[in-house]
Amino acid sequence: MGWKSLDDMELDGKRVLLRVDINVPVEEGRVTDATRIERIVPTVDDILSRGGKVTLLAHFGRPKGKVVEEMSLRQVLPALEKALGRDVAFLPSLDAAGDAQADLQLMENIRFYPGEEANDEDFARQLAALGDIYCNDAFSAAHRAHASTEALARLLPACAGRLMQAELSALEAALAKPERPVGAVVGGAKVSTKIALLENLVNRLDVLVIGGGMANTFLAALGADLGKSLEEPDYYDTAKDIMAQAEKAGCRVILPVDGLVAREFAKGAAHEVAPLGSDAKLATDQMVLDAGPETVALVETAFADLRTLIWNGPMGAFEIPPFDTATVAAAQAAAAKTREGILTSVAGGGDTVAALNQARVADDFTYISTAGGAFLEWMEGKTLPGVAALDGSAA
Repeated sequence: MGWKSLDDMELDGKRVLLRVDINVPVEEGRVTDATRIERIVPTVDDILSRGGKVTLLAHFGRPKGKVVEEMSLRQVLPALEKALGRDVAFLPSLDAAGDAQADLQLMENIRFYPGEEANDEDFARQLAALGDIYCNDAFSAAHRAHASTEALARLLPACAGRLMQAELSALEAALAKPERPVGAVVGGAKVSTKIALLENLVNRLDVLVIGGGMANTFLAALGADLGKSLEEPDYYDTAKDIMAQAEKAGCRVILPVDGLVAREFAKGAAHEVAPLGSDAKLATDQMVLDAGPETVALVETAFADLRTLIWNGPMGAFEIPPFDTATVAAAQAAAAKTREGILTSVAGGGDTVAALNQARVADDFTYISTAGGAFLEWMEGKTLPGVAALDGSAA
């Protein structure tokens, strides 16, 4: 990849405009989850330790180019200072930023300015005048061509921060240059939200495990009658096309061969294990809510041969026990192989992080992305404007 990192930049005496994602959950004016803030600490510390000055650029919510007091970044300042262990000056406006002298400062919500989401070059020039170097540490915002993620990167010497560097390196290892055999678990509710992802992956993988509600659509497309299970009849042909593409590309597709079947979607609901397949026939009031033990065994056997694994989405309705069984078991199997040094495992997007946390294995995976949409778009093979701008291809 052509992007530069902080290692390529001379920082002493330089003003660094650092784009971060600290769009964290806040309740009653207090940050309830500081994970995203904590992840930017290595980049900030690195710049400051090498003599640079940092101005943090970030968004909060969707104010749509207007000042919305409830979306002020001022409310995250205490959590930011706690994570960094430093005082952080707050800049309420661009005008204030021009006169600021602090070594570490946070600019007010960049989306208060209409030029941000419009990717306006004049606005980007105003920002560029405040710094000598641009550093992007917000991979989770890199799929947006906004002034602070794309246009600004073309106006100053640009690089990736430590978090962005780790994210890009992990994704490159998982998809661009993976150690083979390479597999993926793709789960979730609907095929319709992951068509591009599946179409891209089947041409790059050796094994594809399809789980969750979307597996029902594939099974139904093959002829299964799954009662009142969640499925998308409008996407039967799409499912067949994806399976045909996989066969042509030499990618083995694993669908559930059995499942946990219940008559109600509720915690602890009465359930049974039922065989699944093209000839499956459930009662009209039954629904598949998780993959069964035979499917889990099949997945674990497939994992044994892999050297790289990408994970996106749960294998069942993991939020409600016991329908988290397959997700937890498969995740623990992947984590065990990762701990042994056999498997490189990269996960991210949607409910994936929550599911792996529930399985208590998130720390055992090689890399967990919290990027959401940017993670998915990368896996779909799309060019991310904020990444392209760092290697000069957006110029």
